[in-house]
Amino acid sequence: MTNYMLEEKDSFTVLGIGTELKSNYTDYAGITKEKADFWEAVKQDGTLDTLKSLAKNDYIFAVNEAVNNKMMHYAGVMTEETIPEATRVIQFPKGEYLVVKGEGQTAEELSNMLTGIAFGQVLPEAKDYAYVGGPNTTVEMGNRNGSVFGEMWIPVVRK
Repeated sequence: MTNYMLEEKDSFTVLGIGTELKSNYTDYAGITKEKADFWEAVKQDGTLDTLKSLAKNDYIFAVNEAVNNKMMHYAGVMTEETIPEATRVIQFPKGEYLVVKGEGQTAEELSNMLTGIAFGQVLPEAKDYAYVGGPNTTVEMGNRNGSVFGEMWIPVVRK
């Protein structure tokens, strides 16, 4: 049983440091490796810690967004602040979001699992709503019993 729901969210802003994903959008293995390499780099070079120091809460956002016909992926936090090295201020609109909950052994496993469930199962079967683009995000919310838990947030519209 997939744990998902529709939820109304206020608009919010995520400050992100990102990378362009070069793999074809159908190359799941390539995209997964690019994201993993990116996250390893932002953890190692202190970028993620810098972002966390600006955050309104403990959530870490892994944002996917198409920008100028490029597939972008960002590490981000919810904040109104900015820093010179930030790649983008990502605006999430007020409205309905598909929210898929889960947990994994690592943040990477959580993100990959939630993305697979949301785009591979829930959205293809959705009758009443649709994803029409815009930023979507996996939100790492914390740790529990040795696992990382969080949610995927995808803005949707009613059909």
